[in-house]
Amino acid sequence: MTPPPASVELVPTSTLACGTVERVAAVSGSASWAADLSSLTRPRIAVMVLATVVTSMWLTGGRPEHAGAAVVLLVGTALVAASSSVANQILERSTDRRMKRTASRPIAAGRLSTRDAWVIVAASLGVGVAAIVASAGWRPAAAAAATWLLYVALYTPLKRITPLNTAVGAVAGALPVAIGWLAANGPERLAAGDARGGLAVAALATVLYLWQFPHFMAIAWLYRGQYAAAGLRMLTVVDPSGLRAAGQSLAAALAMVPASLVLAVPSGSIRLFLAAAVASIVYGVAAARFAVRRDDASARALLFTSLGSLLGLLTAAVAFGRPV
Repeated sequence: MTPPPASVELVPTSTLACGTVERVAAVSGSASWAADLSSLTRPRIAVMVLATVVTSMWLTGGRPEHAGAAVVLLVGTALVAASSSVANQILERSTDRRMKRTASRPIAAGRLSTRDAWVIVAASLGVGVAAIVASAGWRPAAAAAATWLLYVALYTPLKRITPLNTAVGAVAGALPVAIGWLAANGPERLAAGDARGGLAVAALATVLYLWQFPHFMAIAWLYRGQYAAAGLRMLTVVDPSGLRAAGQSLAAALAMVPASLVLAVPSGSIRLFLAAAVASIVYGVAAARFAVRRDDASARALLFTSLGSLLGLLTAAVAFGRPV
């Protein structure tokens, strides 16, 4: 047998195996860390909040004068939203352990201690509010802090007490509109006689408030068994027939149709009017189907329709809705 060249070093098979295992473990650990971070901060909720702020700013004042300040504002808002998500999971860790869909969350599963989680909450909230103050002033920061307080200190504990928690949570979901409006100097524009931006933003806040009822009722129906096991007072737990949840969803979806159309009034855009009509009517049809059938298939269809309708409405508002 010809010996290997002197420049080639033979590595024992066991060493190669160990190195491979270590690399796999490192990749697995990174993936696990990323999954835990995503579970803690719930980026999809943060994206919806940021889209709301951007749309509100655009409807109020159009393109921001300072793009850098707008980016800092959005980063700060995202940090505040992440802080509220982590705080929510701290307060709900005992109920999260009783539900299959949440039992693997880092705090509920014990991978992150409560003390460390509170440090993350405080740090992200403090840095986020400071970033908003630095970029847009204290008023948008106050709106962000109010949203945090409403979500964490009121909505979260109410889930164990009353099905009215959804109505409170919907306010928290609509409040980011105020962040964008205040950051774009909405009050000054309104005082100067520019009522169009204020009307558009008010319609947007109303739409977002109403939109959340069918969305959350669909989720509450799909996971009603888990919510009941965890002792959470969702409407689908209090009324297992689903009649009240379906009625509330349908009423909100129908009310959302005229509110969506008002969104197009300040700009006078026919394209926004048509987009708002299509998005809200499709949402209403999905809510009506759920109201009639009250099964998992119709609830799941309503959930996906809610996301598509909101995405379409916000996109149309930015594309066509700037008041002129």
